Amino acid sequence: MARRRREPETARIESVTHDGRGIAAIEGKKVFVSGALAGEEVRFLRRKSRRNYDEAELLEILEASPERIEARCEAFGRCGGCSLQHVSDEQQRQIKSQTLKDNLERIGKVEAGQWLEPIIGPAWNYRRRARLAVKDVPAKGRVLVGFRERHAPFITDMHRCEVLAKPVDGLIDALSEMIGRLSIKARLPQIEVAVAENAVALVFRVLDPPSDADKTVLSGFGSDHDIRIYLQSGGPDSVTLLYPESDIEALTYSLPEFDVRIDFDAIGFVQVNAEINQRMVHRAIELLDPQADDRVLDLYCGIGNFSLPLARRSGTVLGVEGEALLVNAATGNANLNNVTNATCRQADLNAIDGSEGWLREGWDRVLLDPARSGAAEIVKHMAVIGARRIVYVSCHPGTLARDAGTLVHEHGYTCEAAGIIDMFPHTAHVESIAVFNK
Repeated sequence: MARRRREPETARIESVTHDGRGIAAIEGKKVFVSGALAGEEVRFLRRKSRRNYDEAELLEILEASPERIEARCEAFGRCGGCSLQHVSDEQQRQIKSQTLKDNLERIGKVEAGQWLEPIIGPAWNYRRRARLAVKDVPAKGRVLVGFRERHAPFITDMHRCEVLAKPVDGLIDALSEMIGRLSIKARLPQIEVAVAENAVALVFRVLDPPSDADKTVLSGFGSDHDIRIYLQSGGPDSVTLLYPESDIEALTYSLPEFDVRIDFDAIGFVQVNAEINQRMVHRAIELLDPQADDRVLDLYCGIGNFSLPLARRSGTVLGVEGEALLVNAATGNANLNNVTNATCRQADLNAIDGSEGWLREGWDRVLLDPARSGAAEIVKHMAVIGARRIVYVSCHPGTLARDAGTLVHEHGYTCEAAGIIDMFPHTAHVESIAVFNK
């Protein structure tokens, strides 16, 4: 039987999700309409059908909410990078704070004793790390460079990005034109962006070796825009510098409050929002409140973003990280900053069993900064660690809530305070911080 063609529909939006999708109820089934606000009457087109709900594209706003504002980005609504530009910054934070509160109460059965003021900073040109997709599209007569579309796996036809850090925000068209001149333009699927305090770096993923002429074009782009150009033909260890040819210093950012400088590589992880990161580190250490003789455990320590500032306030710091490359980077950053009371070791924190010797070395305080999957295994063994105070920095409210439930209901901690970190304005990402006390 032929599939029935979908037609535009009209509905009144009843409520809104944390990621900026309006919810309409039509014949007993929920329809999530991207970009629609509560109270609005809208025209939409269903794009995906699920058992319990459908997903839809917003076509037209027939009656707008007073909460709606004009999106700054021309590509908003098509680009999947941002989902909340149509509401004010304050409203975005309220949505994210409510999401955190709902997750803690619903999943963890936990109530925070105090709600912290949101950690806020720049709302535009904040993103210093990003991955841009690249696709040669002959039908459009150009190479597309940007983020994926919201409703399809295609690359958004965009000309600038308002959240990318300068100068990359305004280089989308220049990158498109330059890549269009390469012989391997159809074999270059992505660009990694890294904006440091001392340099800007672009890492071009290449599936075929570039010709000498291609290298000249790429190097010329680097020279014209004062940008480091790298090529990546395989895994992380295949990244090589193309421009400039001479030796250069590492990419770097600083945490001036703690007299710390952090070196990182062009494809390595760093927090995307530099100013928010400084304020987040300040807040985390303020909440953890380490004393001069305290022993502090920094779990999922990465390249030392928290470990090194903690070392300036504590007696001893041990950072634990699963990836050897990050352990080496953290150790190098400790040496760079002449920090002698912080060390880093490698351990898979998702596979510990509680018998590890370093867990039992008498830790006073713990800082956790896990990936989206959370810290279920290490939290399970928190009684072995025995710390009286824990600060948990989270990039997923659901896993934070799950782990908070374990800390509170199984290990006797109280959730003293919690709040959001507005690391990714205009997106649905909810970063947060919580403090637990015995």
